[in-house]
Amino acid sequence: MSLDVDRLQLRDSRWVIPDLRGKGNRLRTVPVHAWVKVIFDEWLARAGITADAVFRPLNKASRVLDGRLSEDSVWNVVRDYGARLGKPGFAPHDLRRTCAKLCRCSGGDLEQIQLLLGHASVQTTERYLGTRQNLVQAVNDNLPVEPELDRSMRPSRRKT
Repeated sequence: MSLDVDRLQLRDSRWVIPDLRGKGNRLRTVPVHAWVKVIFDEWLARAGITADAVFRPLNKASRVLDGRLSEDSVWNVVRDYGARLGKPGFAPHDLRRTCAKLCRCSGGDLEQIQLLLGHASVQTTERYLGTRQNLVQAVNDNLPVEPELDRSMRPSRRKT
């Protein structure tokens, strides 16, 4: 599926690409940052695109053509840029996985990442992210609980 100009919509005061169909015909909605929308609009204006496909082929003079960028073209662009970065086997799916991992590292809830990716189960998302328990910075370390310990339970403070 390619992205059409009118697909970016405002929902609940947030720009989104709604109702994308993915694997297993699952629907998902992709939130879009406001700054991405600004760049998107500027790019469309400069390219002179007002309707239909957003991503279009270029001729040899770098002029925008009618039509849609093919799936193979997307693969080629991602693979070429990946090779420039020292990742010769880079593929579009790697961009998806990287986005998911960055969302998680930024504190994103597992369930929200599951919805973003369109996974049927949270276990699939955990496997996808390679989720492992962090014992150095455990999730329960920051709970707002301070128990009152009686003297018998307090650690001893012996001087050595």
